[in-house]
Amino acid sequence: MSGVDHTAVIAKIAGESDTSPRYIFMVMMSAGIAILGMLLSSPAVVIGAMLLSPLMSPIIGAGFALASGKLKWLKISVRALAIGTIAAVLFTALIVLVSPLQTVTPEIAARTQPNLFDLLVALFSSLAGSYALIRGREGTIVGVAIATALMPPLAAVGYGLATLNWTVFAGALALYVTNFLTIALSATLMARLYGFRTDLSVRQGWFQNFGIFFVFVALAIPLGFSLRDIAFEASSQRVVQDTIAKSFPDKARVSDTVVDWDSDPVLVSGAVYTPQFNTQANAQIAARLEERFERPVSVSVEQYRVGTDPGAAEQAELDRTKAAQQAEATERQISEMVGELALVAGVEKSAVTVDRDSRRAVVQAKSLPGLSLEGWRLLELRIDAGMPGWTIEVRPPLLSLPTIRLTDGELDDAGRNAVAVIIWAAQRQGMEVTLTGKGQAFDSVAQQLLEQGVSLTQTEGASADRIEARWQAPPQ
Repeated sequence: MSGVDHTAVIAKIAGESDTSPRYIFMVMMSAGIAILGMLLSSPAVVIGAMLLSPLMSPIIGAGFALASGKLKWLKISVRALAIGTIAAVLFTALIVLVSPLQTVTPEIAARTQPNLFDLLVALFSSLAGSYALIRGREGTIVGVAIATALMPPLAAVGYGLATLNWTVFAGALALYVTNFLTIALSATLMARLYGFRTDLSVRQGWFQNFGIFFVFVALAIPLGFSLRDIAFEASSQRVVQDTIAKSFPDKARVSDTVVDWDSDPVLVSGAVYTPQFNTQANAQIAARLEERFERPVSVSVEQYRVGTDPGAAEQAELDRTKAAQQAEATERQISEMVGELALVAGVEKSAVTVDRDSRRAVVQAKSLPGLSLEGWRLLELRIDAGMPGWTIEVRPPLLSLPTIRLTDGELDDAGRNAVAVIIWAAQRQGMEVTLTGKGQAFDSVAQQLLEQGVSLTQTEGASADRIEARWQAPPQ
């Protein structure tokens, strides 16, 4: 076609199709950003990774190499794509392995079920991208990079490899293969449409056309079945909600409907906010759904009584959602508290005892070099201050009790602090303390310990400037 500088276009695409340190670095950085965005479930971060990814260049290079019959160029492009793919998968797997977050987020799950629409997106995007390169409108590539989304499924492959989640691995790999094959073959078609010079004979050209057609059909058939399954589940979800709603008054509201199609029988659960209970609802709903789907169905629908006022069901659902969010926030707070207690005590998280009813957490700490009883008490106070409404108990290792120093026969600030540490340690250990000393200060300290429930044995000592405290069963 006129107006196209074929030589310049080929030179530009070929120059960006090879492997280089910059290419590998940008692939790894894009992969790292993508997996972090997916683990954090942040679409904005994932989009940033798409924009950085240089994988589009060798894929389009492979497409133009196929169209022109340049075997050497094709090898260079395929090698660059293979190296970039392996680097991205290994780098993302490494990040996941060292990450404390390894949950399958919606951003990861979204890359595990490729369907026919994904093939069409890749097809249209590749045609647009190839056209932009041929006509000198490279700015369009930004939108194409976002549309084809090559890096997120590749990052999901790395996640699946690191966590040995082969469902995620296979689904994400299928999406990635769909995207890069569709982009490469679409670029081939555009190159041939715009008359780029080819070393292929007419017979080879027809054979290539047949190969491209065969690959598209081979991709489209399973992806079409996948799209059909997704459409069936979406349609069936509406049927389930409508069936549940028919078993209750008009003012009832159906919420949180979940259908597990993989179980046998099919499991249906949900919640209904209704002004009137229906004790036979589960049986009625199951019978209707079995008739509709021709499969055994087990139904478990929770009913919540609401008033008959307009909006009562919506308000009840909102209140329940808020309560669930608060419970989730509380669980996150407890998890953070348990992690901090385990870290401080030098034990596994499973060693921390949590009583949610009484809002109390207890951990038996291991000995840490250089940390005294006073240090353990301060650590407990710091953690307790960060968990209002909770009682935190760090049971320290069995260390020697501090000596209570006296100034002119009286307790000074250091002495009073030592008394507080002894009381705290005795309460945490539940052991008897032997107190040795004499005078009025000794009697006052003994009285304080007894008032705080410390089991105490008193013995008279010769020193008037200090009070000794030790465990009745001294530490070994």
